[in-house]
Amino acid sequence: MFIHPWDGTLGPDEWREWLAETDRFGVLAVGNLDPARAPLLLPAHFAPAGDELLLHLARPNPVWPHLAAAAEVRLAVTGDYAYIPSYWRARAGGPDEDGVPTSYYASVQFVCRPTIVDDPQGKAEILAAQLADAQPEGQHAEVGVDSEPYGRMLPGIRGVRLAVLSVDAKFKYDDHNPVEHRERVIGYLERRGRVLDGGTAAQQRRRLAAIGDWQAYRNRP
Repeated sequence: MFIHPWDGTLGPDEWREWLAETDRFGVLAVGNLDPARAPLLLPAHFAPAGDELLLHLARPNPVWPHLAAAAEVRLAVTGDYAYIPSYWRARAGGPDEDGVPTSYYASVQFVCRPTIVDDPQGKAEILAAQLADAQPEGQHAEVGVDSEPYGRMLPGIRGVRLAVLSVDAKFKYDDHNPVEHRERVIGYLERRGRVLDGGTAAQQRRRLAAIGDWQAYRNRP
């Protein structure tokens, strides 16, 4: 993932804080055993657990031989995104039609070493961790090898532990443009009000408050 300096993280905790407030749903990319064929992409919920990401997939999924052979895989999470029309980005005083459109988004990508888990207890632990993360209010049956209904369903899945090797994080919100420009686009997003416009505007507003003018920010001692 290409990251301009102004799209990078503002510190080591920015992507972690964003992920904590975002539904942990991503796309797992696995290389194909046949290099002439496309990689396999698997949408899935996952749970962070220290330096690992935990998930499970159905046993009939065709990914398993490819995943078993993979030394590294990549899991990407993207959110708070919006299309920014050309006329929103015209230079001050210039004609609207001279603007250039873009996309705003936040994206975190993990490069990981995968381990497949077939042990029933290990799979139950992964399920329990995912439920604790996605459903912290509880109100579900006990997750255990000998407990219903999960115990009898464990043979139908395989677990995956992803040891995180590196993380790339990008927050693309026009932070290199003038403050007035970003404030104007925030207003446009809030007025347009599409599904993710509110979250996109909130991310741009947060970054604007932290950065202010990009040139001044990058030259801080």
